[in-house]
Amino acid sequence: MSRIPSKAEILDWISANPTQTTKRDIARAFGIKGADRIDLKRILKELEAEGHLQKRKKTYRDPDQLPPVTVLEVKAPDADGDLYGRPLEWHGEGVEPIILILPKASDPALGQGDKVLVKLQLVKDEDHNYEARLIRRIGSNPKRVLGIFRAGSEGGRVVPIDKASSNEWMVLPDGVNGAKDGELVEAEQAGPKGRMGLPRARIAERLGDPTAPKAVSLIAIHQHGIPDHFPDKVMAEADAAKPMGLKGREDLRELPLVTIDPADARDHDDACYAHADDDPKNPGGHVIWVAIADVAAYVRPGSALDREAKKRGNSSYFPDRVVPMLPDRLSGDLCSLHEGVPRACIAVRMQVDAEGNKLSHKFVRGLMRSAASLHYAEVQEAQDGNPNEKTAPFLDDVIKPLYAAYEALTKARAAREPLDLDLPERKIVLDENGNVTSVAFRDRLDAHKLIEEFMILANVAAAETLIKKRSPLLFRVHEEPAQEKLEALRETANAAGLSLAKGQVLQTRHLNSLLNQAAGTDDAELINISTLRSMQQAYYNPENFGHFGLALRNYAHFTSPIRRYADLIVHRSLVSSHGWGDDGLDAESIERLEDTATHISDTERRSMIAERDTTDRYLASYLSERVGNEFEGRISGIARFGAFVKLDETGADGLVPVRSIGREFFHFDAQAGTLTGSDTGLTLAIGQRVTVRLTQAAPVTGGLELELLALEDAPMPSDGGQRGRRSPAGRTVKRKAAKSKHKAAKVKRKVERKRRK
Repeated sequence: MSRIPSKAEILDWISANPTQTTKRDIARAFGIKGADRIDLKRILKELEAEGHLQKRKKTYRDPDQLPPVTVLEVKAPDADGDLYGRPLEWHGEGVEPIILILPKASDPALGQGDKVLVKLQLVKDEDHNYEARLIRRIGSNPKRVLGIFRAGSEGGRVVPIDKASSNEWMVLPDGVNGAKDGELVEAEQAGPKGRMGLPRARIAERLGDPTAPKAVSLIAIHQHGIPDHFPDKVMAEADAAKPMGLKGREDLRELPLVTIDPADARDHDDACYAHADDDPKNPGGHVIWVAIADVAAYVRPGSALDREAKKRGNSSYFPDRVVPMLPDRLSGDLCSLHEGVPRACIAVRMQVDAEGNKLSHKFVRGLMRSAASLHYAEVQEAQDGNPNEKTAPFLDDVIKPLYAAYEALTKARAAREPLDLDLPERKIVLDENGNVTSVAFRDRLDAHKLIEEFMILANVAAAETLIKKRSPLLFRVHEEPAQEKLEALRETANAAGLSLAKGQVLQTRHLNSLLNQAAGTDDAELINISTLRSMQQAYYNPENFGHFGLALRNYAHFTSPIRRYADLIVHRSLVSSHGWGDDGLDAESIERLEDTATHISDTERRSMIAERDTTDRYLASYLSERVGNEFEGRISGIARFGAFVKLDETGADGLVPVRSIGREFFHFDAQAGTLTGSDTGLTLAIGQRVTVRLTQAAPVTGGLELELLALEDAPMPSDGGQRGRRSPAGRTVKRKAAKSKHKAAKVKRKVERKRRK
């Protein structure tokens, strides 16, 4: 009979042999055979239940893991010249993991003692545990510039594309990095000014053709003035930050909080957990935990990090990159709730009844450890009965209780009736070279809605707490539609044979009634688009004017402090109001809240425009190879110079110039939103179905030009508006036009009556 080792002996062996941790490896090491393996299995399960081990794919590892982004200290090269790094953030017990650094040709030379920020990849069946790829060297933050490379006899120059940057940069031969004349490049400062007073640079990244897809987002970033370079002081503060410990915090590490994000998420700033409420006074109720990264602990008022975060206002997201509000040392590491890594957080425990109504809530400043980093699709698959290896261990105790709590919240949502628009969102999918491979509808799973409802509930709890404590904060405000926009929506609805309640205080349920009337009809998209356009833009304000769209009286942004400065303000106010520390909202910040609200509302709009422009350029690039093809779509906007059409397949918007429609004059009615032919009476209006031909695609500007082939299934005459009236096709258009004209006339008459009043 074999001697069964003690728990301490097993843990010591695993720590000393981190790459040999399967049950077979452990049995072989202690000479355990036959039936004795049953006892070994029992001990390993006990160690796992006690939290000493974590089972992953039949392998036992220390539950404290390294985050995907971390700081290493470079060791001396080994005999083969390979570089290894020592992790400066290592919470586990026993022997630290072995990390191989894999530098790229364009990376700066690294030496022993250098501290580097890296992205880690866990590996198996190797003599090392992780492979690291350099993000940057700590303490090295060279200025970067986007420009066109001009080759010369001795290296070349970089001509910035940003008009505000007039100075060219000199590139020496050893810094060219293979760049070709005329390529778009990112260059970084390589030393002091050289001859002729030009700063020296090295090519950090070649982006190729300035009109190529990989350059699209960078051009938008520079065009809209979005800051994409962190000053040295900001980077120094971020690099000096250390992981937070348990001191002054509530220990939440035993709560099985999980993050649920898109599969390609760049950071994880929120985690959640739910369970049935055991309070007998709340039958069928639930307890919901939402934990958010404690960014306030790292970004203090008045610091360089704070000034830069406020300046940026928010992160900007593009299909191929993100411009973060905070340096990657924080956004991708210390403030990201990585699986198996202790992280500082501010959490709220919320008690809801069986109907989803919040009964109570309590905020705590804690230390958590995410039990798993999951993505929406796999969570939904697990709930639907198809768990994978990652979700199966969490199905009964974590995933199902989350959905049970969500089901209760949907009841409260139905009673509240927030605005329920049906406008599918499209996602641009890129390959590794930045080329668009497809444009698809984003999935709208219950897993997405679950997280949305949890975050909304936490945001409400934050606003209510700070109102009760009379603490300053920034509310997320969404006011009801302006009267003139509401009247325009009402006219559009009437023209479509639908009705919108009048003569009473507008509520979201009235708009939902209109949307329900249109659902399943040809006018559904028209009504959804028109309703969206009638809405005011949401913004931030120290005063509470409510959130119309969500049908909530008290609402603030609390759940995304990594990417929104408004949330950081709310976190600081929670810190101050609870007396958690000296890193709360200071007097100067309170005094400037109104200016801050205006500024970050502006930066939010700036990012939205830049993101939209980038999407337009990507779509134009994608469609440039399909010039001459026919597409189905719907008129999404009317202007004096033509009609905008949203294509069904991609969601791209193109213009049908009025000059291309026919040889007649078209009257533009801004109030009715129509273009009407003076001879045929042909009327173009928002929502009409069309068939168009793509005649031009300009990736540089993102513009698409279209030719109108058919309107509401009636083909346009091939010989123009005048002669077309005498042709069969022209007569069909005229019949369709008469119908459109009748609708437009009703709108015009009502507008005229309103004007006379």
